Amino acid sequence: MTGHHKSLRSAQEQEQLQRHFTDLFERQVRFNEVLGVKVDSCDPAQPQLSFQMRPDLVGHRESGRLHGGVTASVLDAMGGFMLMCAIADKHRDEATPQIMMRLTKLSTIDLRIDFLRPGLGQRFIATGQVLRLGGRIGTVQMSLRNDEGQMIASATGAYTTS
Repeated sequence: MTGHHKSLRSAQEQEQLQRHFTDLFERQVRFNEVLGVKVDSCDPAQPQLSFQMRPDLVGHRESGRLHGGVTASVLDAMGGFMLMCAIADKHRDEATPQIMMRLTKLSTIDLRIDFLRPGLGQRFIATGQVLRLGGRIGTVQMSLRNDEGQMIASATGAYTTS
């Protein structure tokens, strides 16, 4: 992704874009706000989201495990977030308004989740990688770990990118 753009986004413009992404994910996408999702990193090489465990996110009352729907939702959000970061990185010669317009078509096509162990912990961290960023479709892998580093779930997804 380097070397093929005439001019790169300034540091100030990059900070503005990251503020837009954070505001979008933490406040404008109301469901993410309900879940308590926080943007930890907009770095396209290592994007990261996280959230704190709360009693209203429990899916199994006796054990206090995280609800599977929360796990699935956060992994889906992570897939979209990674692609937002990757699209912004791919188009580093474009200003924030242009990037935000590019993201209007971003949506989930397919999502497969493997629940690997009970969702126990105080904090959960979502990470992943973009496998392919095509002109129309992006493919990603995501994982959700607890605060002890145990992988709770993994996922793969396909998303429209244009």
